[in-house]
Amino acid sequence: MMSTHPTVVSRRSRLSAAALCGCLLVLSSMASTAQALQSSLPDFTSLVKRNHESVVNISISQMPPTLDSRPQVPGVDDEDIDDLLKRYQEQEQPREFFENEALGSGFIISEDGYILTNNHVVESADEVLVRLHDRRQLIAEVVGTDPRSDVALLKIDANDLHVVSIGNSDALEVGEWVLAIGSPFGFDFSVTAGIVSATERALPNESYVPFIQTDVAINPGNSGGPLFNLDGDVIGINSQIYSRTGSFMGLSFAIPIEMAMDVADQLREKGRVARGWLGVIIQEVTMERADSSGMDRAYGALVANILPDSPAADSGLLVNDIITHFEGRQIERSSSLPPLVGRVPANSDATLKVVRQGKPMELIVNIGELPSDDELRQSMRVPTVVTPNVLELTVSPLDAQTREALAIDKGGVLVSGVEAGGPAQQAGIREGDVISTIDNRPVDSASDVEKVLSELGDRKSVAVLVHRSDGPVFLALQLEE
Repeated sequence: MMSTHPTVVSRRSRLSAAALCGCLLVLSSMASTAQALQSSLPDFTSLVKRNHESVVNISISQMPPTLDSRPQVPGVDDEDIDDLLKRYQEQEQPREFFENEALGSGFIISEDGYILTNNHVVESADEVLVRLHDRRQLIAEVVGTDPRSDVALLKIDANDLHVVSIGNSDALEVGEWVLAIGSPFGFDFSVTAGIVSATERALPNESYVPFIQTDVAINPGNSGGPLFNLDGDVIGINSQIYSRTGSFMGLSFAIPIEMAMDVADQLREKGRVARGWLGVIIQEVTMERADSSGMDRAYGALVANILPDSPAADSGLLVNDIITHFEGRQIERSSSLPPLVGRVPANSDATLKVVRQGKPMELIVNIGELPSDDELRQSMRVPTVVTPNVLELTVSPLDAQTREALAIDKGGVLVSGVEAGGPAQQAGIREGDVISTIDNRPVDSASDVEKVLSELGDRKSVAVLVHRSDGPVFLALQLEE
């Protein structure tokens, strides 16, 4: 009697062989994929070897605080206090300096010893100590600082210095690999890498720096260090991080190297930095404003106010103009305009393209020099009133140019902000409108608006006379209860 088992075994053997072959093919495919992935990732070793000796560690020393006057101790006269202080000074021998270790990083930009770093690294220093990669420690001269860009230029007297290669940050693309070298938490010459997350990023209170955003791990001590591209060129200075803990959270910001080198050149030549100035207060262009101006999408910078005695005040610019281009470059967001203006030399002409009442036009403006922070704050000190519980809008004084353009003889305030979903927006009031009366009472200032609104009582609605380029219109605002 013949058995059928050999046939079964043979079939199973063929199935096992096929499965094994399939597994080998899968493993081979996975290995090929892993090799391809590995070959596509950048190798930073040669870049680091070529550039790490150009990076420096920076620490500072500060003089101890001095007593401006003798302490006042109840029940103890001045002579006893003098004796106590004398005894303390004899027993205690305080050091001349308080030393702070590893406050930041920097990098060498010239063979004669010039170094770039951040202003906030050295701004409180009485003495700056630079430590090179070969462990030489040198006292650095602070050639100059620029708080507005957070750039500082140092100078050391040394030989055999390794100098970085300066790149072009304007050519950076989102997604490009970048690498940082610095001293986070005092760990000298640490290397971290990542990609460019965004370019021309605006940060609060940083109007004149179009930051490079990356996901490179940056921590305290990295400040002032270089950001390299894959060619080994410096394209930025690591300056800030966004963090809720004080340490890295995936959002790092670097100063573009073109801006930093321009600042360094001015500090070296003149000891100060001069920037171009237009003299306008700008806002983002909303989709609503773009639609009303006949634009197919929202971009540009809306002129919300023109400062007195500014270059803009002497030009053909008007409030409510939308600046779409500056010197041939399109303005995508309002925050892109100040850095572009800042790079233009003072007393030179610049070409602006604007949209006014739905019509494109071109203007030539003579750019001035940006005033000091104190002078700028003084010129921008315009009273405003915000009424979040009543109309939910913000108003500011009306300038003469807008008054003339809208044929308003007297009175009126400019609407500089409208809260989303509030009574003003629901009634159709837009940024750039001019309000001349509220509840049939003329308003000429922020205080007038505040006074009228405070006397509305339990009113459920109020009439507002609004002026626009297409004529005046009465709007009825339904007040929230």
